Amino acid sequence: MTVDTVVEETAPAVEATSADLIDRPRRIGGATRSGVLSLCGAAASGLCITLLLFGRLAPFSGALGFVVTAYVAFLAVYAVLTGLEEDAQAVRDRVMTVVLWTAAVLLFSGLALVVGFTAWRGREALPHGNFFTQDMQAAGPLDPLTDGGIAHAMLGTLIMITIALAITVPLGLACAVYLTQIPGRFSRFVRTIVEAMTALPSIVAGLMVYAIWILGLGMQKSGLAAGFAISVMMLPIVIRAADVVLRLVPGTLTEAAEALGAPRWRTVWHVVLPTARSGLATAVILGTARGIGETSPVLLTAGFTAALNADPTSGPMISLPLAVFNFVKSPQPTMIARGFGAAAVLMALVLVLFVIARVIGGRGPGHQSRRQARRTARASRRDLERFAELHAPAPQLFATEQTDDPGDSH
Repeated sequence: MTVDTVVEETAPAVEATSADLIDRPRRIGGATRSGVLSLCGAAASGLCITLLLFGRLAPFSGALGFVVTAYVAFLAVYAVLTGLEEDAQAVRDRVMTVVLWTAAVLLFSGLALVVGFTAWRGREALPHGNFFTQDMQAAGPLDPLTDGGIAHAMLGTLIMITIALAITVPLGLACAVYLTQIPGRFSRFVRTIVEAMTALPSIVAGLMVYAIWILGLGMQKSGLAAGFAISVMMLPIVIRAADVVLRLVPGTLTEAAEALGAPRWRTVWHVVLPTARSGLATAVILGTARGIGETSPVLLTAGFTAALNADPTSGPMISLPLAVFNFVKSPQPTMIARGFGAAAVLMALVLVLFVIARVIGGRGPGHQSRRQARRTARASRRDLERFAELHAPAPQLFATEQTDDPGDSH
């Protein structure tokens, strides 16, 4: 037997052994046939166990108890079925995935229920054009939906939230930058105060502005005072969320900017804030959502009116949440329809503000839109041309004479 024959006979065995030793990663995402069958079997088993407990074996009753028992039985059976094929780590992973998906479905269902119910109850008022162009100065509880509207509340909400944003955004972002860029004892004290203010009741903010602005300084109730009260509620939310976002900016970016000789303020303005722009927009959205739905501070500081008032410095002004509260407490069906219609408009307004903030915030770090990519490409071409001009040879004033005499030797 020759050496070539031995190599040819042992080659298949070596290839089979190496194929068996290949490390194949376990699939942790996506749906598989066994996973789908385990889910269906666990759901059917949990339902049967619950029906048996509630109908035959135990004196249980109630819809909530039935659902909770069925879900617990479903998780237990699903864990057992998954354990027949996977190890303990995979079982925990599958069970927690099911729990998280359940929580997400419940939250989305609750949100859809709130939005759908509000829009459905306000369907009688929303189709009328006067609902968006008229106020309630000449309309009463017994008037039909073709009379009166919420124009005064819409304008009041926009004015109040604009004043609050004009105060909150610069102060909130400046305070967040101070907390992240200038650590120390005083910054820790400020962070503690901000965290405590996030739990401040809205009525306390309204009372503070009412006591200082109206009683102390003698000013009248107005949209400006309501904007001050709303800004007090929004400020800790914006500061806390912006502080968390700015902490996520990699320290290597600021170190690189400072290593190039940039001062601290330029590093913050040109590196830190642009990197966290998307997260800062989210922080502003959270603060806006908190302030735009406040009722008690507006009632204390801006009063109540049924007429349209576009001057935030003089006269009472009403917001959409306060109008909703005033409408739905009436026993008349038309007023209740106006209240739910105003609530639907408030949700639409929040959605519009969210879209605007998303557009301004742009995408996250490392993700560019087509417009941003074209702008970056143009800037890169300009930099390349500038570098080429800097490294180009300078023109000579006096050209040296070159002799090409072949007989000249050195």
